[in-house]
Amino acid sequence: MSKLTKRDKDTEIYYNQTNAPMLIRTHDQKLIRRLTALAVDFPELCRLTEEDEICGSYFEVDKRRISIHVTRPYSEERRQRQSQWAKENGLTGS
Repeated sequence: MSKLTKRDKDTEIYYNQTNAPMLIRTHDQKLIRRLTALAVDFPELCRLTEEDEICGSYFEVDKRRISIHVTRPYSEERRQRQSQWAKENGLTGS
């Protein structure tokens, strides 16, 4: 068994329009921890269905628990306004 490269550590999300749960297969350890915690706290909404030999995990998740946000890039004007606001309110990135 060889170690997976970062490029090989993918996440796949299977979603359809029925009421069936969303299926997630992932090697992302942070996502695995978050989904496992959800499964422990809310087993009716999320469950671990399988783990493979290469550290991948398979989950079934209620569709209402997952959202995907697609955002447009901010304009330079908006970035500068937000930067100025942050500086004025002591929210520098230090």
